[in-house]
Parts: sequence; C-alpha cells; structure tokens
Amino acid sequence: MAADNEKRFAPGPASSYETKQSQGKVTVAAVPYVNDDEIRTAFGKANPYKYGILPVLVVIENGSDKALRLDLKVEYVSATGDHIEAIPARDVAYSRAVKRPKIQQSPIPLPKGKNPLKAWEIEGLALSAKMLPPGDSVHGFVYFDTRLEPDAQLYLTGLSEAQSGKELFYFEIPLTK
Repeated sequence: MAADNEKRFAPGPASSYETKQSQGKVTVAAVPYVNDDEIRTAFGKANPYKYGILPVLVVIENGSDKALRLDLKVEYVSATGDHIEAIPARDVAYSRAVKRPKIQQSPIPLPKGKNPLKAWEIEGLALSAKMLPPGDSVHGFVYFDTRLEPDAQLYLTGLSEAQSGKELFYFEIPLTK
C-alpha cells in the first residue's frame, strides 16, 4: 500500500526539454535541479543543492539504429570557462562537510548526526548505464560541487557506436535558457 502512494521518478524524453542538443538521431538533454519542488520529486527529503552539490538530470535518447556505448565524461563549464568534473555518486555524501552539532560533556554517549547527503536516492538515481540500445533512452543524475551560474554549460563526451567504436562528437548543452 505504501508503494502505491510513492511516485517513481520518471523524466520525459530528451526531446521534450528546452536545454538539449542533438547529433544525428541522438539527443542529450541536461536539466539542473535547483528549486525545492524539482528536487523533492527526485530526491524526496534529501536536498543536495542545499549543501552545495548541483544535481543535473541527463537524459540520452538514441533514435538511431545502432547501439551506443556510454563511457561518459561529464563536466560543468562555468561562464568564465572553468571546467568542474562530475563527482561520482558514491562520493557525494563525503564531498561536503556536514556541520557537526555542539557536543557537550556528558556521561551518556550522544548519537552522531545523520549525513543528509547519504540518502539512497543520490546513488540510486545516478547516471550509470554503459550501453544504450537503438530506439531506447536512459536517464540519471550527475553531481557537481558548485552552484548553478548563468550561462553555464554541461560538456559531455564518451558516446560511441558499440559495434564500430566510432565516437560521436561532444555535446555542449546550456544549463539555463
């Protein structure tokens, strides 16, 4: 019954987003999640942006007739040209120090505070696919240790045709419109 009340996170097709780029029949969309309502739909109570971690939803749509290998390298590019590599999802919980509560001298041991970035959704929703069949799509989040800036872009490389190994050009997707 509880499962019926929970909604699964399901983004739309890459072609439905404003911030996207296409090469041939492959479309990649990138959507930064910065406002509370968006974040809640994906991460529930966990809010990585509140702790300085920018989650970006990446949706890759393969409209071609060839399978794609995904050895992705994803970078955040600021308006000034600074490149910031994505943080592996398993490391997000350790990328920012969580404020420790004041500990008073007490003979009774106090429980340690919970790390708000150690939620299952962070790793569970990460972009982790290695192959993309023809006519299919994949989605997931990549994480950056930064805030969203105007005119920032997502730089994505590492898509290649699985059979021939021919690499697709890079994708440079604006994160704001």
